[in-house]
Amino acid sequence: MLKVKLLDGSIKEVEKGTLVLSVAKELGILKKCCVGKLNGKLVDLKTPIEEDSELILVTFEDKEAFEVINHSCAHLMAQAMQRLYPGTMCGVGPAIEEGFYYDFGVNGVVSNEDLDKIENEMRKIVKENLPINHYKLSKAEAKEKFKNDKYKQELIDAIEDEEVGIYEQGEYVDVCRGPHVISTGVLKNFKLLSVAGAYWRGDSKKDVLTRIYGTCWNSEEELKAYLEVLEDRKARDHRKLGKQLGIFMFDDLVGRGLPMWLPNGFTVRRLLSDYITDKEIDLGYQHVLTPSLGNVELYKTSGHWDHYKDDMFPKMDVDNESFVLRPMNCPHHMVMYRSTLHSYRELPLRIAEIAADFRFEASGALTGIERTRAFYQNDSHIFCMPNQIGEVFKEVTKLILDVYNDFGFQNYKFRLSLRDPNDVEKYFGNDELWEKSENQLREVLKELGVDYYEAVGEAAFYGPKLDVQVKSAIGHDVTLSTIQLDYQLPERFDLCYIDEKGEKSRPVVVHRAILGSLDRFVAFLLEETKGVLPTWLAPVQAVILPVNLNFHKEYSDNLLAKLKANKIRARADYREEKLGYKIREAQVQKIPYQLVIGDKEVSENLVTYREYGKQEQITVSVDEFIKLISEKCANRK
Repeated sequence: MLKVKLLDGSIKEVEKGTLVLSVAKELGILKKCCVGKLNGKLVDLKTPIEEDSELILVTFEDKEAFEVINHSCAHLMAQAMQRLYPGTMCGVGPAIEEGFYYDFGVNGVVSNEDLDKIENEMRKIVKENLPINHYKLSKAEAKEKFKNDKYKQELIDAIEDEEVGIYEQGEYVDVCRGPHVISTGVLKNFKLLSVAGAYWRGDSKKDVLTRIYGTCWNSEEELKAYLEVLEDRKARDHRKLGKQLGIFMFDDLVGRGLPMWLPNGFTVRRLLSDYITDKEIDLGYQHVLTPSLGNVELYKTSGHWDHYKDDMFPKMDVDNESFVLRPMNCPHHMVMYRSTLHSYRELPLRIAEIAADFRFEASGALTGIERTRAFYQNDSHIFCMPNQIGEVFKEVTKLILDVYNDFGFQNYKFRLSLRDPNDVEKYFGNDELWEKSENQLREVLKELGVDYYEAVGEAAFYGPKLDVQVKSAIGHDVTLSTIQLDYQLPERFDLCYIDEKGEKSRPVVVHRAILGSLDRFVAFLLEETKGVLPTWLAPVQAVILPVNLNFHKEYSDNLLAKLKANKIRARADYREEKLGYKIREAQVQKIPYQLVIGDKEVSENLVTYREYGKQEQITVSVDEFIKLISEKCANRK
């Protein structure tokens, strides 16, 4: 007899070869169980127990079950696809963070309009309640079994083990490690979401397959709640909001991934730029302007040409020189620092720039203004002495926290990215330098009381870094801010300062971006706020709506002039439309304040305002209204 330790600590004796499901059945919880966890490894319920073990029965309500049911649902969808589209070849169908996808080689076109048909076929298979069985074949046997599917052939060739895991449900067979649920009958709460194209194995030189996304949940209530989240994300999508609010536009005639900022969008960018520039000036930053391209030799000197040229636009040969659109600003700032002899008394020296950068992103990766080929970075490079690293990191971390407090950001985490000690060859510098630098950063974070987690192997090749990871309102993981320590560029550009002894010493460079890419930051803001930007950042803060143009226009003209004189971004709507229509349109444009001007307002020098999203109308003097907005902007409420 074997001894099995259960989750509650009790010991159960079973015969060798007893199936996990038999234990669940004996405990009376088989219907609740998704899979088992045997000695820390997730396994099918039909897995035999072959040794003394620790067994956890994973129920459908457990977090670990979500990946299992979604991967099983990917197989369910693949079976439906092969029934509906005979000859369909199956690529890969993994579970992902919020569901699953499967890549198919299909004869013909599958579109979003076909998803209902595929779902209906999946439901038929659920009703059939087909048992899901797992077994293994030799690689030769597996290749023979999948001889008509070139994608499975390639996957089998890539498997290092001599045996291949096979899963079977009815007529459907797949290559898979598992685990899976016990039968198709338990997969009831699913929804197919979209169809897209995807290169086989992510290689642009290979076939384009049909990728279908879906999601599967434990209960109908959970599925419904998730679908409501998706609807909210659609309403928050910055691409939709950007068009609706007149923030930015794209045109293929200009070029893919090259945003054009419309008047409203430019206003938001200008305000953000002024906001961060003013904060930096208060902290002693010196702002510069450098060209948006550079000689290829500049990037060879920096090392970016060897490590990054595939992400750059092609070089341009002009007058016996080769130029490239710059992907980052640090090489320019290194040359600028090097142009003057510096004393230790000047350090830390902070050079900052709102700089235009260009990267040749793959067309499939372009996402509105979140990921573009031309963008502007709130960039800075701080040149300091080695003993100032802790001080500089503390200063920059405080600035990040200050900015996030201004914007009300809460859902973010600090990630301390460290060197992988098992792969030191890929990193610049020596062990002592790295250990000292990493410990300095830990000390700074602890001193500031900042909650952080460590990511071994995520450091830049030139030094450790601190990234701020945020989860956007539509579920994207975004790096907003970053602080990076760099010993390499000072070495490559032979940078120096004169130390206390009058000798040349090597500075350290701290790269930092607070708002990061202004383009990405605006995308993040639009999605966080659902387009309802705070008053201080709104491109139009108030719209004047006269009830009757014949009697109220002159007063409205004077009011508009007074608002503008007080730096309030306002406009008047003088169209021959009904007042209700104008109010609704102002709501659609998400303008913070709508000012209705009628007889009372004109005769008593008043304004009646309605704040966006509220029904209440408030009447105050013009001066009181100006004070209200001015205070909101000053306090960035």
